[in-house]
Amino acid sequence: MPRKGGPIQKRSLPHVKKVLAVASGKGGVGKSTVAVNLAFSLALHAENAPRQRPRVGVLDLDIFGPSIPKLMALENAEEPELTDAGAIRPIVNHGLPCMSMGFLLPKAPGSDSSADTPVVWRGLMVQKAVQQLLFDVDWRDPASGAELDVLVIDMPPGTGDVPLTLGQLVNVDGAVIVSTPQDVALTDVRKGVTMFQKVSVPIVGLLLNESHFICPSCSSPHELFGSPASFRATAARFGVDVLGELPLVPGVSHGGDRGVPYTLSSAQEAGEAGGKQWKETMAGVANKVWQFLSR
Repeated sequence: MPRKGGPIQKRSLPHVKKVLAVASGKGGVGKSTVAVNLAFSLALHAENAPRQRPRVGVLDLDIFGPSIPKLMALENAEEPELTDAGAIRPIVNHGLPCMSMGFLLPKAPGSDSSADTPVVWRGLMVQKAVQQLLFDVDWRDPASGAELDVLVIDMPPGTGDVPLTLGQLVNVDGAVIVSTPQDVALTDVRKGVTMFQKVSVPIVGLLLNESHFICPSCSSPHELFGSPASFRATAARFGVDVLGELPLVPGVSHGGDRGVPYTLSSAQEAGEAGGKQWKETMAGVANKVWQFLSR
């Protein structure tokens, strides 16, 4: 919000070197699943030696519909601990620190999870929660004190309070925009790209999810949700890169339901039709993101 002292000055997040937003504009395109898997792909980046693997974290900024607790098998996690200074410690699973509004909500009566607890707030309360998640989380490793190399932020759909707050308050180093092939999704993608450009957030590129389905019997790609031509035309219109086109793979959904991201699946589990292509495409996206963030 404007202040008498002049425009708001963007600042870096505490103990975070690079900030990457994963957004869509449209809900239901698999953005959260992409964000989690991209985070693990960045952490497993092949050009880094095992002892030098980058520290990557995930921040869920979807206040009303947090997905990270489910995707990371942390639905039954206890409330996060606080540091001596009062900052929130992220919860870690699969070696990846993460934070979500879902960890801070009270558990539903008779349940071990807060998954069914709704957030019924107005705008100002949402903004305060977003600012707390952005600036009051201590991302340092408790043992070594190492900072995060990259924080992947899972954005809510739309162009409302949350993305605007992020764009105005935080130095965001790049944004990945996720879409599916349908025009109804691409319409909101264009709005999302325009919004990030207005708040001076650089666009890393567009990522097409559920681009095609590879039939296990005939090995032919089938474009179940339409041709990717409109998606490619949208990227060309805005002058941004196409980071990749992920196939529709049932195991990705199954892994998300189990809280085990598909990036971590074994070669046997990824042996289904399209599985190898999905993992190779995601690794390629991570490589392009690292190149962008290293400029």
